[in-house]
Amino acid sequence: MAGRIVVGVDGSEPSLKALKWAAGQAALTGGSLQTVISWEYPASWATLMPGAAPEFDPERLAKQILDESIDQTLTPGEAAAVTRTVVGGNAPQALLDAARGAALLVVGDRGYSGFKAAMLGSVSSHVTQHAPCPVVVVRGGGGD
Repeated sequence: MAGRIVVGVDGSEPSLKALKWAAGQAALTGGSLQTVISWEYPASWATLMPGAAPEFDPERLAKQILDESIDQTLTPGEAAAVTRTVVGGNAPQALLDAARGAALLVVGDRGYSGFKAAMLGSVSSHVTQHAPCPVVVVRGGGGD
């Protein structure tokens, strides 16, 4: 089953495992690989970070995290073939939007949300319920 495989990446270990798995699946099926990272300003951005440097750019930071994640996880040949998508907005919706028309959506079991005790993270839980295509949730290791 060739087609576009979308994978969510946030730099967390589970997302890097999902990226590696998705790259292997793309190689097996002849599919293309699209990585997606999202960013958004917190609702209280102005009050939480009044002294933030004016050059702080969350979109640029997200792109840097995505590039570093791809470069450290994939071979140079795999990395060169990846479509890199940086989206302003919340992660679940960014992934659902990217998954329209995709053959598969791949996510890690949890990312940088702070709820380590959860069996599934909020993003993986949401996309498994609402995705327009099949979803694979790549589980972390036993000690995660």
